Amino acid sequence: MAENTTLVSLEDCLEKNIASKEELKEIKRLLYGQQLPAPIVDQRDAIHRRVADMVAAAALCGVNIICFQEAWTMPFAFCTREKLPWIELAESAECGPTTTFLQEMARMYDMVIVSPILERDESNNNILWNTAVIISNSGKVMGKSRKNHIPRVGDFNESTYYMESKLGHPVFDTKFGKIAVNICYGRHHPQNWMMYGLNGAEIVFNPSATVGVLSEPLWPIEARNAAVANHYFTCAINRVGTEVFPNEFSSGDGKPAHKDFGHFYGSSYIAAPNGSRTPGLSRVDDGLLVAELDLNLCRQTQDHWGFKMTQRLDLYVNELNNVIGPHFQPNIICENK
Repeated sequence: MAENTTLVSLEDCLEKNIASKEELKEIKRLLYGQQLPAPIVDQRDAIHRRVADMVAAAALCGVNIICFQEAWTMPFAFCTREKLPWIELAESAECGPTTTFLQEMARMYDMVIVSPILERDESNNNILWNTAVIISNSGKVMGKSRKNHIPRVGDFNESTYYMESKLGHPVFDTKFGKIAVNICYGRHHPQNWMMYGLNGAEIVFNPSATVGVLSEPLWPIEARNAAVANHYFTCAINRVGTEVFPNEFSSGDGKPAHKDFGHFYGSSYIAAPNGSRTPGLSRVDDGLLVAELDLNLCRQTQDHWGFKMTQRLDLYVNELNNVIGPHFQPNIICENK
């Protein structure tokens, strides 16, 4: 009579007899065709190659200035609150591999490039920042602009990774116009838009990564309103698609744990100082939006409406100084009893 045996699966045998997790992963990959996460460098280089094709297409269209989405070199993993492997995609704004790659493209195509990345500030204790690097058409790094307002709403809890900028509202005088970068959540703050205008911006880019029912109703309004209020052009740029992460995460808001942030709804557009705007790009596919901007319209709109002449900054600076003071009392007048 045959001896009783207990049948086990091949996978159980592998896990029992192979101690090395790395070897086990490789064997399973060979057996089952499973895809393992690519090394960080390979992921970044693959994104570089895709963007190189888009920049080449933009050059064929005669584009002078191009801006990418927020944190374009990586998944928008800040919702997960996991540090690794995501912070390994952070790099130097001045001499990191992404900046070096784009400097060559800027020189090749005589194009100004705005590159929003996760910055590792090597000169300041390796602090991380959400940063846009501005590369001139000569290939030189003109400077950088950082995210002024950090969200703490639901999955948008980015202060796990970086904090608010201390660089203010810089404007970069490029060959093709004076540009500024209002990164993502800053579009919800009218004063943020205003300061770029006061510093002389003619085009303000708003590279974003935003999802869902909370922000989409506001998306077609905010950058367009800013263009009118500050008489400059605005370029609202959004990520598109759904990114699924290996591990579930939650935000402490009562919702079940999940592996994706939601759908990035794209819909990028450009708005003009006179209130006109382009159609939006797709909600589901990558795209390249090309528009010809007449920067004379900035001054013409200002002259027509007199916004600068009538804005009364002196009035607001006094009241705002009171607001931020420790003894502020709202100026509310009630009916006498």
